[in-house]
Amino acid sequence: MRTEIHPLLSPSLGTQRSITSFHFGSAGTGSWPRKVYIQASLHAGEIPGMLVAHKLRQQFAALEQQGLLQAEIVLVPVANPIGLAQQLHYQPQGRFDLESGENFNRLYSEPSARVLPQLADSLTQDAHANRDIIRQALRAAIAAEPVHTELQSLRQTLHLLAIDADLVLDLHCDFAGPVHIYAHSEHWPLVEALAAHLQCGASLLADAYGVMPFDEAIFLPWAKIRAALPQFPVPFDSVAVTVELRGEGDVSHALADQDSQAILHYLTGCGVIRGETVPAPALPHPATPLDGSETLIAPHAGVIVSLAELGSVVQAGDAIADVIDPITGSTTTLRAGTAGVFYVFARHPYVTRGGTVAKIAGASPLGKGNLLGA
Repeated sequence: MRTEIHPLLSPSLGTQRSITSFHFGSAGTGSWPRKVYIQASLHAGEIPGMLVAHKLRQQFAALEQQGLLQAEIVLVPVANPIGLAQQLHYQPQGRFDLESGENFNRLYSEPSARVLPQLADSLTQDAHANRDIIRQALRAAIAAEPVHTELQSLRQTLHLLAIDADLVLDLHCDFAGPVHIYAHSEHWPLVEALAAHLQCGASLLADAYGVMPFDEAIFLPWAKIRAALPQFPVPFDSVAVTVELRGEGDVSHALADQDSQAILHYLTGCGVIRGETVPAPALPHPATPLDGSETLIAPHAGVIVSLAELGSVVQAGDAIADVIDPITGSTTTLRAGTAGVFYVFARHPYVTRGGTVAKIAGASPLGKGNLLGA
């Protein structure tokens, strides 16, 4: 195992934060994936992934010592030291940067337009060679981006660590709910086994999100380059998956052991780890379009009480939650507008008007614009 320290820009006198990455194995020469990148807790209040990364670090180190790694693995167990340090009145504030107000998992750069002219002159009819050419161009473009703030340096550091990976796993969690993932629609054949090993309650697929979270910044440049230069064979196997490891309170050794083992089983099946392959179990629910996810919004403030089992399949019209106003005595029952898996419930039992109460993963697209929200 090799450890690298990546200093971030100092935001103020006497302060300095850094990203620590752990490197295992060496870049593979065989089939996909040749390099794997895993990071945890980019939204710094989402801790389950951090414990899973801790378990993976120990397991990767042991596998490396045994000579069982057949690809390079880069692990960043703490992806957001800025957010981890943000506490307001004893409450963690890890989703948004308090200085700029920006979401830590939004607004990553997408440099394809800047590299298209040089790629038009340098790509060949060899897809494997093109993969290396494109990655070198993307890396150079990202490295050349001006960086003026600590947040910008955080984004650039993580982006550079992951840009040449074949497989990126970005470990998050939601408010409350079962394990679920987000992935590109075309990459589903490559990640279905991951969803099965993790026993995902929902697998949400889209071709783009529109707000440039970390995973989109990995796969979208390849889609745009492929579309802009159809005369060249451009591979589309830089796979990035956001893995939501249940809810914010689901931090335990038992769950982290279960999830890290599921990831190891998946990586073994992909050939990253040499060993006996564990067949993927049946997927609990089929993949659905992210655009089919329905968000139930509170029509007024009040206490929220769940009426359906989180992770269960509900039908259109089923009661999902009550919103209770204890001053007027009124109760509004929120009902599913679509059939699907009830996969997210609010983190706090009190909601203000317009707040998110629940989400349901439906099979039919709803024609939404922003697929991720804030």
